Amino acid sequence: MELRQLHYFMEVAEREHVSEAAVHLHVAQSAISTQIANLEAELGVALFDREGRNIKLTNIGRIFLSHAEMVVKAADNAKKQIDEYLDPERGTIKIGFPTSLSNHLLPNVISAFKGQYPNISFQLRQGSYKFLIDSVKKSDIDVAFLGPVPKNEPDIESSILFAESISALIPLSHPLAKSEKLHLSELKEDDFVSFPHGFILEKILVDACRQAGFAPKISSEGEDLDAIKGLVAASIGVTLLPESTFQESTPRMTVKIPINSPQIRRTVGVIKKKNKELAPSEKVFYDFVKEFFSRLNQFQ
Repeated sequence: MELRQLHYFMEVAEREHVSEAAVHLHVAQSAISTQIANLEAELGVALFDREGRNIKLTNIGRIFLSHAEMVVKAADNAKKQIDEYLDPERGTIKIGFPTSLSNHLLPNVISAFKGQYPNISFQLRQGSYKFLIDSVKKSDIDVAFLGPVPKNEPDIESSILFAESISALIPLSHPLAKSEKLHLSELKEDDFVSFPHGFILEKILVDACRQAGFAPKISSEGEDLDAIKGLVAASIGVTLLPESTFQESTPRMTVKIPINSPQIRRTVGVIKKKNKELAPSEKVFYDFVKEFFSRLNQFQ
């Protein structure tokens, strides 16, 4: 069994068409057919059902696909580690991040890191809370920034970088706009603007309101910070957002007000797959991030 055979097999499994796989891999169709036939002969099973020009995975083929993906991923990771051990200050790091950390935290960290390690490059992937955790578990992403830091994930190793408060963002025309602080229950009659169900910031908002004794009336949803802030600025409703999302400025026609009851906070940290040995460039970045925020917290 060869890695080349596994690559051919995975490509055909994805496209369900040998000729399309051949075009994508820039090899002859006959070469792919031969290698897959050799693979099936070695395994003693049929991996595909042939249906005219199209082919589909058999049940055993689907099982073999999951193992083939792990083998190829492990081989790619091994080659990456060897290449980086030869030159530890080069390499590519796959980093995941949520929308709530995209405007301030991520650019600052990467800018500071690139100042010291200019030859290390990045592949960045924005995603939801669950997507980022699952991607780290599957090694599709090397490290990810998250808030809050997951507590009950046995396959994840995490480091808390800092903790921050959650504040209310309300329209400038709101009756409470001149308040220095507020009880969250004071907003129980308001319409709320929120991220969609399943987003972690939506859960934080709903849990906070329930802690304050009411269920929020969510009238509008947005999938990114600018959309959420824009809806509040248009007086569509109020919302709750982490302190770090206000680093640059509070949007025009809105006001940010701290919440003194209940006190709502979230942790922000960096995660990696537990028991996975990071490649040199990944470890350099992981350690840099922890040291960067340790010094920042001491300064603050």
